[in-house]
Amino acid sequence: MSTKNPDRVVIVGGGTAGWMTASYLKKAFGDKISVTLVESGKIGTIGVGEATFSDIRHFFEFLDLKEEEWMPACNATYKLAVRFQDWRRKGHHFYHPFEQMPTVNGFPLTDWWLQDGPTDRFDTDCFVMANLCDAGRSPRFLDGSLIDQGFTEGAKELSGLTMSEHQGKTQFPYAYHFEAALLAKYLTKYSTDRGVHHIIDEVQDVRLDERGWIDHIVTKDHGSLEGDVFVDCTGFRGVLLNKALEVPFISYQDTLPNDSAVALQVPLDMEKRGINPYTQATAQDAGWIWTIPLFGRIGTGYVYAKDYLSPEEAERTLREFVGPEAAEVEANHIRMRIGRSEQSWKNNCVAIGLSSGFVEPLESTGIFFIHHAIEQLVKHFPAADWSPELRKSYNSSIANVMDGVREFLVLHYQGAGRDDTQYWKDTKTRAVPDGLAERLERWKVQLPDSENVFPYYHGLPPYSYMCILLGTGAIPARATPSLGMSDTAAAHKEFAAIRDKSRHLIETLPSTYEYFASMRERA
Repeated sequence: MSTKNPDRVVIVGGGTAGWMTASYLKKAFGDKISVTLVESGKIGTIGVGEATFSDIRHFFEFLDLKEEEWMPACNATYKLAVRFQDWRRKGHHFYHPFEQMPTVNGFPLTDWWLQDGPTDRFDTDCFVMANLCDAGRSPRFLDGSLIDQGFTEGAKELSGLTMSEHQGKTQFPYAYHFEAALLAKYLTKYSTDRGVHHIIDEVQDVRLDERGWIDHIVTKDHGSLEGDVFVDCTGFRGVLLNKALEVPFISYQDTLPNDSAVALQVPLDMEKRGINPYTQATAQDAGWIWTIPLFGRIGTGYVYAKDYLSPEEAERTLREFVGPEAAEVEANHIRMRIGRSEQSWKNNCVAIGLSSGFVEPLESTGIFFIHHAIEQLVKHFPAADWSPELRKSYNSSIANVMDGVREFLVLHYQGAGRDDTQYWKDTKTRAVPDGLAERLERWKVQLPDSENVFPYYHGLPPYSYMCILLGTGAIPARATPSLGMSDTAAAHKEFAAIRDKSRHLIETLPSTYEYFASMRERA
């Protein structure tokens, strides 16, 4: 056993996962470690990970990057929510926003809404952000100040916390959309300026020592590259973890059958079109279409199950959905590996990104998985003794996050009111993950709360489950029975406060396009 602390990190694979990892590790450990990133010059970034959780702000804050610095370089915009279109029925929409659920007399406002809501829209009655989404408003004023949502920017008492430690304390009111390839390019310069060694080359072999640990990798032009910790960011190929170390892959296909996507990057006049401050997921006959608005284009794609739809039909549907602007745009067809590696850290190899695991991008979890894995790697970084307990804890954390997100996504399909095609009919009879069936029965009589959702950290607070349950509509929900004996006056005062605040903000905030045009003028 070596007595030397592992201080040589070799990252295989670039893209968003590789460069997020390189920049974060270098910022966390400085010159105490060396970081080398090897990427092929032939493999591009898969552009489906362009929407994020609001927790991604911790990543940029950790790197000391300001929005006015990195956002214009990445054509980035704000995301206040996910808008689900046509999941209950055609023509219906609802939002899953970034906003903590208000409570009245100890009960979430959604409970009071079920008891005696002012309208049939739980999202606009219970959340300010849903109203701002409908109105296309920015969460910041033109001077850069943030709307008052109970969040104090720069609060020192919350700095330095991981996402799991931070959850439930406050809720930042927005996330980001960005071009994944441009973010990778931006972080390449950030990382190399701080000492990350960047090699463009093809990895030809992965050599193991007598213990089965990675000793070195062999590249085409740079020969052998040795390291202590090897980070696999090779995407669905899993070159190090799955192929060289033969770690099995656990498929989620039995519960999440969508395994394919076709994507388009469509240039548009966003000044004329406007920039919606949300990601949209529009239900289709055999899956759903994402629409992500950026500054200068939209990213869009059809996520579907190949058992129900051919790639040609999916591409035709997507082009018709976008309209004539998509006519000359090249389509990118993607086969998705849905599930997770049995271990994301084996021996001295840690997989981050698609090589670790992936679920369909319905709730923008791809970048979240990367960010969470990097945080956990820093938290569990090994010492000279390579304690197996650190690997065990890391693997447990990664598995819980992915299994929890799996449950949350299955709820979208179990709850969807759509039943007009065989695909949507089958969503109601498909198997569900262990534990979810019991929770679904509980939620019919009591809305999701911290005691009855997936019990381990996975990035989704209980109010997220409430939004999907109430928005999709197929699973009956009712208020806690005791509310029938309670005075609703305080709840209606809260509904009125949300309505008044929303109206005031809509009248005073700029549109999303106006805000980002102003940001670029100031830059």
